[in-house]
Amino acid sequence: ISKNTPVAIFSLEMSKSQLVQRMLCSEARIDAHNLRKGRLAEKDWAPLSNAAGRLASAPIFIDDTAGITCLEIKAKARRLKAQHNLGLVIIDYLQLISSSGRIENRQQEISEISRSLKGLARELNVPVIAVSQLSRAVEQRIERRPRLSDLRESGAIEQDADLVVFIYREEYYKPKTEKKGIAEVIISKQRNGPTGKVELIFVKEYAKFENLTRISEE
Repeated sequence: ISKNTPVAIFSLEMSKSQLVQRMLCSEARIDAHNLRKGRLAEKDWAPLSNAAGRLASAPIFIDDTAGITCLEIKAKARRLKAQHNLGLVIIDYLQLISSSGRIENRQQEISEISRSLKGLARELNVPVIAVSQLSRAVEQRIERRPRLSDLRESGAIEQDADLVVFIYREEYYKPKTEKKGIAEVIISKQRNGPTGKVELIFVKEYAKFENLTRISEE
């Protein structure tokens, strides 16, 4: 938003209104629950109004078409690239994209979608961020931090991606942990750089991740 980069968001899980509501809360730093319930305090209105203005003027294009195919995503992204010089494509999430043809099994279908999105990124010369589900194997082991092998239904995602990032919150599995509000961003693959992890603050009320340094300064 601050850089005014044209972004296409293909939201297959959440509706456009739900996504905009989350973006508003994140940008305005307002409790999402209070906004949904209409329980905003007087002090919330100014930042909410300012955030709404910024979002309204931002070149963000949200498509919440249910059951959209990869061919449709590519066509719409090409059009946005031509008309608005698209700078980023976000897909939430990959496993909900419908197949464009007859594929023998789901694994092959996901592999084809993954390769197609890789081709789109190269064709338009823009980053394509595809959110992916994880397999249930994560829930069945003691160490819950996700691994590359946990990417659901296809090793092609791991192979095609230039960058694979997982988010892990210990608090989700261990409510009494000392790391409350801390999220680990795990860089498991980076084609042109190092792997590793960094810690961020997860502000649940705003559905927002922030730098640890910023929180400590406040």
